[in-house]
Amino acid sequence: MVSWLEIIFTGMGFLILFVYHTHLVYKVRTAPLTTSLGLTNHLRREWVETVMEEKRDILAVQTLRNWAMASSFLASAAILIGLGTINAAFSTAYAPGVSHALNLLGTSHEILWSIKLMVIIVDFFFAFFNFTLSIRYYNHASFVINVPSSEDPIVSYDAVTRIINRGTTHYTLGMRGFYLAIPFTLWLFGPTWLLLGTLILTPVLYKLDRTP
Repeated sequence: MVSWLEIIFTGMGFLILFVYHTHLVYKVRTAPLTTSLGLTNHLRREWVETVMEEKRDILAVQTLRNWAMASSFLASAAILIGLGTINAAFSTAYAPGVSHALNLLGTSHEILWSIKLMVIIVDFFFAFFNFTLSIRYYNHASFVINVPSSEDPIVSYDAVTRIINRGTTHYTLGMRGFYLAIPFTLWLFGPTWLLLGTLILTPVLYKLDRTP
């Protein structure tokens, strides 16, 4: 039987995360230059125009390669952690006992423990999926950015910028998956730790989302 404190604290934690990210999406759509994502998307438009006008092909390829390497490393980390969590869910019998020792106000139940592990697994698979998509867009952009717009009118500054910004958006979502893994992992030790982790993480995310 799930306790009321488990439901209330867990609900508060998830509600805070939901409200914050809903507000962030609203700000990105209505006032993008007040957010880190919107501002960097705008600056990348200027970068693409400079690179294509001045034909700085080496700079473009090196920059996109660095972005792809970072995404590749983080995608590998995400899938390894996700698979490791799956292994822990099926093979580690004593882990619930360790977490229950710190679970002062929540419910100690194996089914709830499995649900918590599943949330973590989905979170890291979400991060892996987004990092692999960012690699796809970066690789595509590394070819398109070197095509002169005079050769193909489809290859405009805005078109190249859209491709790169899609990659960076997926990179941002992948990183968000890593950040959210903090309160989700703390949830294994009880709803109190989930709520505490959420209250600490949210101001940090606010700072990151408002400055480039």
